[in-house]
Amino acid sequence: MVNFSLEGKVALVTGGAYGIGFAIAEAFAQAGAKIAFNCRSQKHLDEALADYKAKGIDAKGYICDVTDEEAVKALVAQIEKELGVIDILVNNAGIIKRIPMCDMTVDEFRQVIDIDLNAPFIVSKAVIPGMIKKGHGKIINVCSMMSELGRETVSAYAAAKGGLKMLTRNIASEYGEYNIQCNGIGPGYIATPQTAPLRERQADGSRHPFDAFIISKTPAARWGTPEDLMGPAVFLASDASDFVNGHVLYVDGGILAYIGKQPK
Repeated sequence: MVNFSLEGKVALVTGGAYGIGFAIAEAFAQAGAKIAFNCRSQKHLDEALADYKAKGIDAKGYICDVTDEEAVKALVAQIEKELGVIDILVNNAGIIKRIPMCDMTVDEFRQVIDIDLNAPFIVSKAVIPGMIKKGHGKIINVCSMMSELGRETVSAYAAAKGGLKMLTRNIASEYGEYNIQCNGIGPGYIATPQTAPLRERQADGSRHPFDAFIISKTPAARWGTPEDLMGPAVFLASDASDFVNGHVLYVDGGILAYIGKQPK
């Protein structure tokens, strides 16, 4: 029988206060996991804890900067003390800066790389020893279609997500023998509060130009929702995916498979 249960498992979802991270954590909780997440501010932490409580989820929230290795070590130690050794890690925390490459400062580029690529390295490095001792572990890196494609103004983000794809494969290669599976989820364009301005109707009732562009490029003819990522995340976190390793599962409505419509 296929086992999708996460009963009794301890899951850490970085940046799990809202959006994709929150949806994944909610799915894990529904499957039986104990949830830990981090934020970088008390305000966001308090708001997230209230949101989890409203969903009936007894999540543990922590303030932690995932680019700070010592802070991450302390976070993992605290989670192990309060909940147990981490079975599932989701490296979800990330940022994007939409700036043309030649206008972007080196510091801005480095900040994106630090949060979107260096942090998953730091957090994975902190949890892998416990997973080795426990004899199993699941690491899920939130990649992107920009792990495969380029686009204007996202040079740093695409570089980071391309690197995260290869970090995913390397963790799988290096630690698969310890029964640790490391895979990625590559979301397509997801309808979240952050993308809401791109989906607002224009004054004449027409679609926002970017909204129309995404719909035309997506065989599913819609934006994704955070809920679309819940099932794939539970699969990659569960025993059902024990022989899936080093894979990036793109949840994109078919964008990467599609060349696009012929202009009229």
